[in-house]
Amino acid sequence: MGDNYYNGGPPPQQYNNGQQQYGQPQYNQQQYNQGQWQQQQQPPPPQQNHGGYDGGYDQGGNNYGPPPAYSYNPPKPNDEKYGFDQAFKIEKPKYNDLWAGILFLLVFAGYVAVSVIALRGYVSGQPGNGIDNGNSFSLNSNTLILFAITLGCAFILSIGYLGLARTFPKAFIWVTGILNLVFAFGTAIYYLYKKYWSAGIVFLVFALFTAFAFWTWIPRIPFSALMLRTSIDVSKRYGHVFIVSFVGGLLATALAAWFSATMVGIYVRWEPSANNPHCGPNGSNCSSSTVIGLVAFITFAMYWITEWLKNTIHTIICGVYGAWYFAVHNFPKDATRSSTKRALTYSFGSIALGSLIVAIIQFLRQLCSVARQQSGQDGGIGGFIGMAFFCVLQCLLGIIEWAVEFINRYAYAHIALYGKKYIAAAKDTWKMIKDRGIDALVNECLIGPVLSFGAMFVGYACALLAYVYLEITKPAYNNGGGFTVVIVAFAFLIGFQIANIFTTPISSGIETIFVAAGWDPQVMVRDHPELYQEMVRLYPRVQQVIYDR
Repeated sequence: MGDNYYNGGPPPQQYNNGQQQYGQPQYNQQQYNQGQWQQQQQPPPPQQNHGGYDGGYDQGGNNYGPPPAYSYNPPKPNDEKYGFDQAFKIEKPKYNDLWAGILFLLVFAGYVAVSVIALRGYVSGQPGNGIDNGNSFSLNSNTLILFAITLGCAFILSIGYLGLARTFPKAFIWVTGILNLVFAFGTAIYYLYKKYWSAGIVFLVFALFTAFAFWTWIPRIPFSALMLRTSIDVSKRYGHVFIVSFVGGLLATALAAWFSATMVGIYVRWEPSANNPHCGPNGSNCSSSTVIGLVAFITFAMYWITEWLKNTIHTIICGVYGAWYFAVHNFPKDATRSSTKRALTYSFGSIALGSLIVAIIQFLRQLCSVARQQSGQDGGIGGFIGMAFFCVLQCLLGIIEWAVEFINRYAYAHIALYGKKYIAAAKDTWKMIKDRGIDALVNECLIGPVLSFGAMFVGYACALLAYVYLEITKPAYNNGGGFTVVIVAFAFLIGFQIANIFTTPISSGIETIFVAAGWDPQVMVRDHPELYQEMVRLYPRVQQVIYDR
């Protein structure tokens, strides 16, 4: 690993009879006394350089040099004007990836136009009164009630899940794993009992995968619980983390309600049927291809919009946690406000670009999900082969999505503090993660998978609720079960996306800590010694990552 430790400081490990031993760290212990930091440990700490190390070595012994200079400016004593913008200055040009931001606004405008036309058609063309409005040919008011119930379920479960994380961070991981196991197996058994074979088999596979994943989690739970508790503690003391989360959740719920009403309006306005008053005598004003095309467009648009909302919240929270990491003893009071301003202005295009990549992958996965369930309903050997093919394809897309989101999450933490373009930030962050060994910490922490499983739990609950509602109400438009796949799939999507947005700030804090520790790990040792010592106790390799790079 090389001998480039901190200015002659002690090596990260001691040897005892040839065995590598990790002990409690003894670096730079300190206390805060009347506004002055008094060092209690010799030798004195090295000069702090917020631009990074003087150098380091990779595992092959090659010197990869210091990371590029960053714009963090430590506060001066008694500087009342010190704020987030002064601490993290952005190099010109400030506005990045403008083309992606403009494209996002154009897609959003197109979504608004389609929604207005569809909703006007829904309001003006109802053929009757009552819950079905006399509509037996497409989605109707019955479906709106279904989605309203689904939205309420997703909102309540997401709030409860976030509250559980905040109140019982240690038990949070165990509860998530157990709930997912119980609900996944229970859902699979229910679908199989109802002879809904395609959904039953898929949920059974998910349940078995969840059980295996949870079994592999157990050794890593203590370290993950520490990081979760740290993230929650910071969120309670600094910034307005939970306010941002709550506002984001409300916006996500409103967007999902808007999407649900728009989708119903599209079916009512353009679904070809002799009973549809919008269709001309020859059905010239309606076509199935129009319905499919518009539903595909609004689905993609909603994926991009919700992904942008989630990543905007993530970037805002990353700014708050970055300010805590680098300036815990002089925390900028405007951290949340200034970070929000940056995310909605200078970094708007960069966030839109990263969100677009994920939205495309998610849209393709959604298409595979619908096609897989449709193949299962077709039955026979051909249906089984089709279901297996789309299941494998969906898994491959899921792996790609995971890789892109992994890079995105840490790149946005870099963008939040230093305002780089998306591609440049992603490259720099990925290189830093590999060179500094931060990937070891990332792999040891389970919070990302835990929150994903939590969002899946909310999605399962919404999908099952939608299916039960259809079974109980038996709407006329679904006599043959033709709309079951579409409605259940979108109910899962609504629940999953809302839960993802609600829980985004939890993981944002942890990811920012990891990224900041990679940029300048000496700050961790100097300004957050208790956290560092506990990390070393639970995962000794932390000491090697921090000091041996």
